[in-house]
Amino acid sequence: MMTDTVADMLTRIRNGVRVEKPIVTMPTSRLREGIAQVLKDEGYIWDFDVVDTVPVRTLRLQLKYGPNGERLITKIERVSKPGRRLYRGYRDLKPILAGMGIQVLSTPNGVISDRRARAEKVGGEVLALVE
Repeated sequence: MMTDTVADMLTRIRNGVRVEKPIVTMPTSRLREGIAQVLKDEGYIWDFDVVDTVPVRTLRLQLKYGPNGERLITKIERVSKPGRRLYRGYRDLKPILAGMGIQVLSTPNGVISDRRARAEKVGGEVLALVE
C-alpha cells in the first residue's frame, strides 16, 4: 500500500530523467493525470497516455529532453507532504527561477500551474516544484 502517490510519481520521473529514459510508467489516478497534464502544458514532457492493463491502469509519460540531450527537468520535488500540507493564496505564489520553473497546485479548479493560478486568481495546495 502506497501512502504518498504524488511523491512516488515525482520520484519515478526524477529517476527516469537521471538515466535518460524516454518513457516512465506508473499506476494512474486522477491526481497523477492532472499533474501529467500540467507538465505537458508547461513543456516538461512530450505527452502522456493511460494504458488499460489487467491489474491496474497505467500512466505512461514520454519524457522530454533538449536538442543536445540536456535535461529539461533538473529538479522536481514534493512540497506539500502528508504530514505537513502547504497552502498558498494566488498572491503568495512567486515565479520560480524568474519564470523558468513552475509550482504545481491542487485548486478548486483542478490541478494547475502557478502561472495559471495567478491568472485565474485562485490558490490551493502546492503539490510540487519543477525546475
